[in-house]
Amino acid sequence: MTKIIETKNLSKTYGKTQVLKNIDMTIEQGEFTAIMGPSGSGKTTLMNTLSSIDSFNGGDVWIEGKSLLDLKKKDLREFRRKRIGFIFQDYNLLDTLTVKENILLPLSLQRTAAEDMEERLEKLVEALNIESILHQYPSEISGGQKQRTAAARAIITNPAIVFADEPTGALDSRSATQLLEHIQLLNSTFKTTVLMITHDPYAASYCQRVIFLRDGKIVNEMFRGEQTEKEFFDRILTIQSVIGGNRG
Repeated sequence: MTKIIETKNLSKTYGKTQVLKNIDMTIEQGEFTAIMGPSGSGKTTLMNTLSSIDSFNGGDVWIEGKSLLDLKKKDLREFRRKRIGFIFQDYNLLDTLTVKENILLPLSLQRTAAEDMEERLEKLVEALNIESILHQYPSEISGGQKQRTAAARAIITNPAIVFADEPTGALDSRSATQLLEHIQLLNSTFKTTVLMITHDPYAASYCQRVIFLRDGKIVNEMFRGEQTEKEFFDRILTIQSVIGGNRG
């Protein structure tokens, strides 16, 4: 398999507090991976450094074989725009745009041909089951539909990686399940690498792999393999109880 993310001795310090401590990690292309850990473990900081939103103080990060240290600020902005997608807990949709316009916005900014935009849109809305709401506005749709819209917007640029920050945090259990099933489908259909920050073992059980952080270090990881989601969920709960903290 091809490495899409690799870190060596990755460290991040805020003032005198070291938030990430010499993290060595590899994510393979096409993986659906969760990062879990108690509050203050460094989950969000890790995501922000991997996605180049935040800088780091030590070590290095390679995305698709490119060192983030070798990229200038302008190159990093271009890199985020073209190679990375984001799904946030609070959706970040524009209320003045329809669902379709929100999804197509990243392609519009890239001046993608209209025919190409429509072709990409058709495949995504079918996979996410949002064809019926394309011409509605965010205020007219449910939280689950908003999050699926955000997922479509993140995927439509064909990014190398999608970072999902607590994507089920604001959803009820039914909407959360639907979203996780759709992200699974996007991952398997489009081979998109997904890295999800979550405190929820149920959400993590949909992933192929879970990495556990505590005090800025990787302290455990597990692979789902041939286990059912229920079996994987039970194993995640066991590790989480040892590491401590259910919220993050």
